[in-house]
Amino acid sequence: MIGEESLLTGAFQTYDSIDSIDENKRLSFFSELKHLLKGSAPLVVTFTLQYFTALISTVSAGKLGSGELAAYSLGISTFNVAGLAVFQDIVTSLDTLCSQAYGSGNLHGVGLYFQKCSLILLAVMVPLGIFWWNSGAALGWFISDSHLVEMSQTFLRWHIIGVPGLIFFESGKRFLQAQHIFHASTYVLGIVAPINFLLNWLLVWHKGTSIGFIGIPIAISITYWCMSLLLLAYVIYIDGEKCWGGLSRSALAGWNVVLKLAIPGVVMVIAEFIAFEIQIFLAAKFGTESIAAQSIASNLAAFLFQIPFAYSVVMSTRVGHYIGLGDTEGAKFDCKVFSTSAPFVGLLNFSIFYFGRFSLAKIFTSDDKVISIAAWLNILAGINQFADAYNVLGAGILRGQGRQKIGSVLNSIAFYVIAIPLGYVLAFYWDLGLSGLWYGLILGVVFLAVGECIAIYTSDWDEIVAVSQKLHGRV
Repeated sequence: MIGEESLLTGAFQTYDSIDSIDENKRLSFFSELKHLLKGSAPLVVTFTLQYFTALISTVSAGKLGSGELAAYSLGISTFNVAGLAVFQDIVTSLDTLCSQAYGSGNLHGVGLYFQKCSLILLAVMVPLGIFWWNSGAALGWFISDSHLVEMSQTFLRWHIIGVPGLIFFESGKRFLQAQHIFHASTYVLGIVAPINFLLNWLLVWHKGTSIGFIGIPIAISITYWCMSLLLLAYVIYIDGEKCWGGLSRSALAGWNVVLKLAIPGVVMVIAEFIAFEIQIFLAAKFGTESIAAQSIASNLAAFLFQIPFAYSVVMSTRVGHYIGLGDTEGAKFDCKVFSTSAPFVGLLNFSIFYFGRFSLAKIFTSDDKVISIAAWLNILAGINQFADAYNVLGAGILRGQGRQKIGSVLNSIAFYVIAIPLGYVLAFYWDLGLSGLWYGLILGVVFLAVGECIAIYTSDWDEIVAVSQKLHGRV
């Protein structure tokens, strides 16, 4: 794989390195911060629109009845764990490869990495698709309601139709983000969101055209394909085509370069995701009010997580560009921006949780007992979000460096060794209940944040740049 992109015709081009990035001596803290925030804003909108698009499907299922809502929730949760989480984790490899290739001037290499990653995702989809098609057998081990299991399996079967569209959209976003085109997905989702609403109205809500429960996965599938096709249209007709060197047979080989980053990426991202799922499972032991409150806090945390995550995507791209350019001073400068801005990002999320702890809970329920429990959990979630800001932004820098392995090790220790076991002990042996689960999570995230900061500030930048230049054929 090493150097193969350099063989592509026109693979290397002279260009003004991402907004004169090579002139980093002129950069000030505020100019760099402004650049990062400018890129983050459209991504926050993008992630919010994706969240509300999913929310429409939930509302549609609820309109059909409690049984349909339960079946949809089970089906989409199964896909999120055994599907979406895996896809999103694998695609994080492009945060490193595409941004570094673009920074080094290997423009067509960006397109080649996009092709490789997309093919890997499609290959991974095959065994996952078999599981989704036959998911009833697995779900039946945990759920005794055979009708619920059958409906969830039906949802997943129809949902398969749209998954390739989702794959191309997720990898396509990284293809454009590497070129500092962060607003394209925002425009696409701005168009798709009302389309998704219309599809749900026609296929699920409207009595004259509704096809019942299967209308939900069909609407989702059509939406996924609209997302990917509109993103493709953006590249063809507006911007981003300069990094497309055409379909290449090289995309069928050299997958190990992507997998070396993708596999640690899976561990790095999925650990925290699983930790939250386990929390919800353990919360069930404290009664229905507790699991409802836990679900409220977890959903709010997942939503507000999009703010630091959007910022980390831009930071990952920026650091990757500097490394691809061989500019260690510029990359170090972004680390200074990280250490200064992380507490403000964390404080923003904490403030939203703390000052809105009651009003946010009331959005989900009118039960006074659930609101009371959720309000306290929102405070703990806010504390966790403050520490998590360092974790999320630090993970972005590690992805930009191509050091996902370090992140995967730290995540595994933080959640599997500290957060989950300690939370269990505090909750059930020290009788701290739900609070104990969150205390364990907070301590795990604090360890993770400290570990990532140490890894970043002890980086051998010259070695990181050397590895990048060797990878992209610019020795």
